[in-house]
Amino acid sequence: MKKLQAVVEEALTDMKAEAVQVIDVHEQTAITDAMAFATGNSRRHVRSIANEVVDASTKAGFKPLGVEGLETNEWVLVDLGDVVVHIMLEDVRDFYRLERIWGVE
Repeated sequence: MKKLQAVVEEALTDMKAEAVQVIDVHEQTAITDAMAFATGNSRRHVRSIANEVVDASTKAGFKPLGVEGLETNEWVLVDLGDVVVHIMLEDVRDFYRLERIWGVE
């Protein structure tokens, strides 16, 4: 998981995603080990960030299990199994505040 997490964080940073936060949730859920959250400043930016996460993880040998949200690009979820990545527009991220669900403000 640590290698995948590093690949995800590097991809998010390379694409200039904002407010990147990675939360270890392995003790709270069996769904995944970590959740990554990032903000894009436009729909195009959200899509570009998601594409880079998919490309970087695939190149590192971690094929995504699924990608959701590319139709609207307001909130794209990239499921990498051990790490689930949420890339959102700022207003969407502020509205849902998913980090609170996992105990992070």
